[in-house]
Amino acid sequence: MVENKSNLPREAADWITDPFARFLKIEAAAAGLLLLAVLVAMVLANSAWAEAYLAFWETPLGLTFGTLDFTRSLRHWINDGLMTVFFFVISLELKREIVLGELRNPRLAALPLAGAVGGMLVPVSLYLALMTGQPGMHGWGTVMATDTAFVIGCLALFGSRIPPSLRLFLLSLAIFDDVGAILVVALGYGEAMNWSALGLGIVGLGVVAAFSRLGVRSVPFYFLQGGIIWLCFDASGIHATIAGVILGLMTPTHVWVSDIRLRAVLERVLAYPAGEHWSGDTADRHDLRQAGRAVSESLSPVERLEIMLHPWVGFVIMPIFALANAGITIHGADFGHSVSVAIFVGLVLGKPIGVFAFSWLAVRSGLAVLGPGLSWPHVAAGAFLTGIGFTMSLFIAGLAFEPAILNAAKLGILSASIVAAAIGSLMLFRLASLAPRS
Repeated sequence: MVENKSNLPREAADWITDPFARFLKIEAAAAGLLLLAVLVAMVLANSAWAEAYLAFWETPLGLTFGTLDFTRSLRHWINDGLMTVFFFVISLELKREIVLGELRNPRLAALPLAGAVGGMLVPVSLYLALMTGQPGMHGWGTVMATDTAFVIGCLALFGSRIPPSLRLFLLSLAIFDDVGAILVVALGYGEAMNWSALGLGIVGLGVVAAFSRLGVRSVPFYFLQGGIIWLCFDASGIHATIAGVILGLMTPTHVWVSDIRLRAVLERVLAYPAGEHWSGDTADRHDLRQAGRAVSESLSPVERLEIMLHPWVGFVIMPIFALANAGITIHGADFGHSVSVAIFVGLVLGKPIGVFAFSWLAVRSGLAVLGPGLSWPHVAAGAFLTGIGFTMSLFIAGLAFEPAILNAAKLGILSASIVAAAIGSLMLFRLASLAPRS
């Protein structure tokens, strides 16, 4: 295959950094659309159309087969169905970073993992201390997770003025605690257990693993199987989004067609003379179709699925989720409600304290190392940004709180996310202004 001399030669590192850079660009762009969806939801929830807006998301949708009833509200399909795809993509990114990316270094991976653990334990402890014995104590999960899109969106404002290792640290941390939060959701916010449905779901996972080992590479087949597994988990009492996490972590990271084989297949196609001779049941058409499949299979399933689904998650699923869940009624709201205060304290104080303290302890003990160019002031600024718990916090709040106090919880989440974003961004602006200019 003739190399294009007008481009720089590709290095092995490009196969690691390019997917990471693409992920960041989509997240940063999606943050703007997500913010717009939040503003639209807020306006509608406080307008003359508020009643119709709120009732729309409770519209029942589904199918009934005899005694099997799969009718759910539109909000349920969004929060449990579409969000499963979100968690699937998050798990794909986590596995790719650990197996193929920079987190292959255990000491580099230990830093965001330690920060994520601290960013869950400390805010939950503060929340429980403030809410002991009060209605809403069960909602401690709302202060656990970080909104990946908004955090990356904040970092995008500073461009190259902040070290790339800070982006890797915060992205990895957000993914770790998103996965941790959904595990808590599955176990702590489920319903009465249906062991038969759970058993069928586990059998479905076994089928996926078996067919993967046999070499079946049909994406539609796995999506169909994933849908069946989702229905089983949805009926089991465990929160169905856990299916996305498990399937994402099960997705293979190895490629089927090596670079050497790909070049050989393409060279065979390029050996044909120029001209329109690809139609019909001919050997050259067969070689062309084989080349197309070889190009596709030269990427691992993790990377192909991430490329396919990530734009849909960032530009469709997340804005729809925000429209369905971010509608907060401001008129007559009690900003001093105990739930609002506990969530605010947990996100604005608990998250940064937990992230920074556990990260420092991990480095101090020798379990972890700071990435290249990453300083403790940068970690402190990033720790405040982890208090932006918007998407996951709203997701868990909808499961944990009764309707009577759900609006108070949303107010706490919104106000905490705004304050955390402002503090973290101001700290990064200060650090960027002090940095020597090249």
